[in-house]
Amino acid sequence: MCGRYSLTASPSELAKRFEFEFESDREAVRPRYNIAPTQQVLTVVGGESRQARFMRWGLIPRWAKEAPTGRPLINARAETVAEKPSFRDSLKRRRCLVLADGFYEWQRTSDAKRPMRIVMRTGEPFAFAGLWSEWKDPAGSLIESCTIITTQANDVLQPIHHRMPVILPDELEDPWLDTALDESLTLTQFLAPCTDDTLEAYEVSRLVNSASNTGPEVADPVGLGI
Repeated sequence: MCGRYSLTASPSELAKRFEFEFESDREAVRPRYNIAPTQQVLTVVGGESRQARFMRWGLIPRWAKEAPTGRPLINARAETVAEKPSFRDSLKRRRCLVLADGFYEWQRTSDAKRPMRIVMRTGEPFAFAGLWSEWKDPAGSLIESCTIITTQANDVLQPIHHRMPVILPDELEDPWLDTALDESLTLTQFLAPCTDDTLEAYEVSRLVNSASNTGPEVADPVGLGI
């Protein structure tokens, strides 16, 4: 799964890399080292031009009568995303990029869990494959929400966790956002683990365990990387 991640690049760097215009407040884009479920996260949607939007992390299906009271739908499994009622409509009609520059997973050891940060070897920001939805609450307010798609771990992640978020290669970002493409079989073929040579992982402190810890020290390495 993917339950925490970071995005620390500047608004100008992100706009250049992902070729979007700001629909949301540009000033709201600030370095974030410990993004957690139900928070507002930066996404990019397609259309005539790419647009940046903030959405709630934890998808609320458009047909839901009320917001989920249990665990938010922060992840969707690539293997079943075309079948699950919560996600299949969004897969065909509402796909997005969820922007990040690192994510966290916890590696089980004999007596504890080690938090690990996974980043691109180049240090560049990247895009998770995401789905989004629009939902009106009982008061009539429109809420846009999103989820991150996960798949089986590649060889870099396998020692840490058996799942990983889908990181789209650059050449698949445009087709993923293309609303004219609605063939589920084609779309699910995009949802593969990224190649092993693109990622590296290192241990971070247990500060990341609490969403209230949001400073840069959360992402600082401890011990030796793998």
